[in-house]
Amino acid sequence: VQLQASGGGLVQAGGSLRLSCAASGRTFSNNAMGWFRQAPGKEREFVATISWNGSRISYSDSVKGRFTVSRDNVKNTLYLQMSSLKPVDTAVYYCAAARTALSTSVISYYRYWGQGTEVTVSS
Repeated sequence: VQLQASGGGLVQAGGSLRLSCAASGRTFSNNAMGWFRQAPGKEREFVATISWNGSRISYSDSVKGRFTVSRDNVKNTLYLQMSSLKPVDTAVYYCAAARTALSTSVISYYRYWGQGTEVTVSS
């Protein structure tokens, strides 16, 4: 699976952005997908995950209620709708495809990674 993330940019606090992740190659619909982020000087952290068919979703506590993950298996695209953005959300956001069909927050379960898209939230 090849993954291409897009949609990042500069936004003011309280604003919204929608990230997309286009998948190609091996069958996208068989894999759980996830979003992770990495802020400068910090480790990559889990943001959201969605199972192969979208039936199971989970979020990190830091984004719960503000971010929404979804997928379109016809378009082979993963999305992350981000609202009420805060400066602490500033990071490079990565999409990833898991080895499993079930949603997971465990980074070691993710086999394929996109190149990342940068999100900057100004105060």
